[in-house]
Amino acid sequence: MALVEVEGLTKIFPAGDRSFAAVDAVDLSIAAGETLGLVGESGCGKTTLGRMLLRLIEPTSGCIRFEGADLLAASGGELRRLRRNMQIIFQDPFGSLNPRMRVGEIITEPLVIHGESTAGRAAELLRAVGLDESAIPRYPHEFSGGQRQRIGIARALALKPKFIVADEPVSALDVSVGAQIVNLLQRLQKDFQLTYLFISHSMPVVRYLSDRIAVMKAGKIVEIGPTEQITRAPQHPYTRTLLEATPELAAVR
Repeated sequence: MALVEVEGLTKIFPAGDRSFAAVDAVDLSIAAGETLGLVGESGCGKTTLGRMLLRLIEPTSGCIRFEGADLLAASGGELRRLRRNMQIIFQDPFGSLNPRMRVGEIITEPLVIHGESTAGRAAELLRAVGLDESAIPRYPHEFSGGQRQRIGIARALALKPKFIVADEPVSALDVSVGAQIVNLLQRLQKDFQLTYLFISHSMPVVRYLSDRIAVMKAGKIVEIGPTEQITRAPQHPYTRTLLEATPELAAVR
């Protein structure tokens, strides 16, 4: 069953006297419990698409349905209800955490906004992401990049969402730390029954984590399918180019 469905999703930005489509008539669906990897070069529209799914960016046209509800028609209490089930993990673990807030406040802020109890929740969420409660009174600058990303993940989990957009969550980390975060996301998906849109420019990372892969170029989805199909028998020339740029994947085919 599709948790997220998108039809004809388009975002046009002005550019001086002209305009350009950052996302151009995209159709896709994400099944409950799956990870859809969204891969493509920088500037192809991946982040814009991910943020439109959460209505952090308003589309120019198209349709987004979440659990069958029209997300773009929702407002007020209905939008608030839908949004609590949709969260984001940002790319930058340094810029995405408020440096003036303590870790406990950062993690429980979504609960405060939605009027829910915060009692014991910061410690619980920190444990879920592999940190301990000694982090609660500390500030973000006291942590490494990987630890900060874990804090951001804990914040994303606070409202027990069903769907998470992970927007290049390991691209700012070194390889070994990034691998730890990817493994953490995989474990959390099972523990919390999560559905992911995992955005990356790295085909090896997307291949490791994803059930299906969507390949994006110049605002369009040029190919989408099961991970093994995309990596072993790509149909679009751009997908083949991405794979050929990754020696270990090119050797698999």
